Amino acid sequence: MIKLIITGGTIDKCYNELNGELEFPQTHIPEMLQQARCTAEIECQTLMLKDSLEMKIVDRVAIKQACNMSNAKQIIITHGTGTMVETAKYLASQQQSKVIVLVGAMVPYKVNNSDALFNLGCAVTAVQLLTEGIYIAMNGRIFDWDKVKKNKQQGKFES
Repeated sequence: MIKLIITGGTIDKCYNELNGELEFPQTHIPEMLQQARCTAEIECQTLMLKDSLEMKIVDRVAIKQACNMSNAKQIIITHGTGTMVETAKYLASQQQSKVIVLVGAMVPYKVNNSDALFNLGCAVTAVQLLTEGIYIAMNGRIFDWDKVKKNKQQGKFES
């Protein structure tokens, strides 16, 4: 069983036609898994729907607690790309004995040409193949939490 903890981020944002802003009316992760015809056994938990730039330590504590409380040894966390590395670092400092993969998107799932479905698919595969540790799945690559950074100028993650 894979535990998928939903925390928000661009991957789950939707365009509000009335005010022109991106917001979180609900998560799209179950819809994405269905669209991908994913047959892996996945249990989703919506912990929060938040832009990662608005995350505080209390949010990272809640993410850590959700990981600790789960009996699953394989965990995926959807997360905004803005502070994904910081959350990965926080989780790594807590010595998890699980495989934890953080994943997000540069373009929301509901927007054309989104990388969301591809990134989620990579995370689902990665969590089943990796050894215990904290990882980030973005841009078709899997990064160790301490060997990755977001290149904001190019809109991608790199070593």
